[in-house]
Amino acid sequence: MRAALVTHSSSLDHVAPWHHPERPERIAAAVEGARASDVEIIEVEARAATRSELKAIHTQSYLDRIQRLSIEGGGALDSDTYVSAASWDAARFAAGAGITAVEAIEGGFADFGFAAVRPPGHHAEAARAMGFCLLNNVAVTAAALVRCGSKVAVVDWDAHHGNGTQELFIGSPDVLYLSVHHAPFYPGTGRVEEVGGGLGTGTSVNIPLPAGSGGPTYRDAFARIVLPVIEQYGPDWLLVSAGYDGHAEDPLGGMKLVASDYESMAASLGMAMGRTNTVFILEGGYNLNAIAASVTATLDGFAFGTVPIERSEDHDPWVDNAVAVDSLFWDLD
Repeated sequence: MRAALVTHSSSLDHVAPWHHPERPERIAAAVEGARASDVEIIEVEARAATRSELKAIHTQSYLDRIQRLSIEGGGALDSDTYVSAASWDAARFAAGAGITAVEAIEGGFADFGFAAVRPPGHHAEAARAMGFCLLNNVAVTAAALVRCGSKVAVVDWDAHHGNGTQELFIGSPDVLYLSVHHAPFYPGTGRVEEVGGGLGTGTSVNIPLPAGSGGPTYRDAFARIVLPVIEQYGPDWLLVSAGYDGHAEDPLGGMKLVASDYESMAASLGMAMGRTNTVFILEGGYNLNAIAASVTATLDGFAFGTVPIERSEDHDPWVDNAVAVDSLFWDLD
């Protein structure tokens, strides 16, 4: 199995304020983890997302604001999110990394992809930066795939709910958004009742879990909800918002996953997608050792499926999602 490891040097130039957890060293940890896997790594330099690709997700005025602030030397956008002098370039290349991975897969150079880039993206809305995120990397990739006629599923296992990704596709039948996240927790979205609207009703599936949830609870969520929903939806492409702040050693996430749990989740997704047409895009994760070990486990799990999760046949996940989530929430590990 071949994985396109998509990176760009600009990710290292998005300079973090002193002691900020979202820092350049995260990229080195992710790259180290990918290279330590048993997968054949094809290293690919990300291309920048074009202005038209970005405008499919973000407003023109918002893009101009981020670019202008970067040119002026940077500044704070909120209490958590910042722009430095090199952030505009870093964000453009991060937003283009998923598309670059898709192009490598479509070109026959790789079977699946992992984008090790920053800043992360899943909190970014059409005209608002938040939660360390400037441009919504996974959403830019999903929109590009939809324009080519594909159905896309996004699985978000970051400890924080990807409010931006959900909101950007809330009415679209072409993008399924599945999130397994810590609740109640930042940013306060991701309730079971948030199911989409209009033609997109049913294409937002939220699985909020309590603080301290670990591998058994996540595996149950995948078996009972995530995998059956993916099978019923039948996506052409799978994008994974691969945050590693759910790891037990992470300082922010409040969950109890270990590397082998990411291996299990990735293995199940690999089998669901025939081990291709899948791109993992780095989101959160702030303990460097945990990032490295979890990325290794993710790639090995997806490629070789050593510890798969069996999908459940017990219920219709679309109908009984709320009941299933309620039982998961109270069934602590």
